[in-house]
Amino acid sequence: MSYGLALDVDRIRREALQTMSAGPATSGHGLDTERVVSVLNDVVATEVVGWLRYTRHAISAQGADRSAVRALFDRHADQEMRHAVAVAERINQLGAQPNFDPATLAQRAHTDYSAPDDGELRGMLEQNLLAARIVVSTYQEVADWIGDRDPATRQLIESLLADEQENAEALAELLAA
Repeated sequence: MSYGLALDVDRIRREALQTMSAGPATSGHGLDTERVVSVLNDVVATEVVGWLRYTRHAISAQGADRSAVRALFDRHADQEMRHAVAVAERINQLGAQPNFDPATLAQRAHTDYSAPDDGELRGMLEQNLLAARIVVSTYQEVADWIGDRDPATRQLIESLLADEQENAEALAELLAA
């Protein structure tokens, strides 16, 4: 069976030339770009606050299982920062500026920055699991809201979502042990 593909490259070229001044080639179709950027800046804030929380927990963790939990927190912290940078790059691709303003990070984040006073591992694991579950739910809603109108942004959010789901599972396993 033959599946033919006939591309009209001349037509595609003409259409591309007509859209040269219309903004980024990867912008969403039918989405308010300002609203998308605002939502993505909240995701940046969420990831930076997550990085801060995981880093603080890795440094201050106490207890018998400290080394294993610290390694997990360090991995999750690294991942959170990579997520923040990836989302910031997407914001830039959309023709806007990422917002890393420390004065507003905590207010814009979907999760909070918290650390048990005593450095107790169980409390840290519980706080991070709660945060991961919140992030999974909010990122799922963001991906659903974007829908098919901005495939590049949706794919990015879904990749973050997959990582956050894995993080939640790892934290839940440690709590169950």
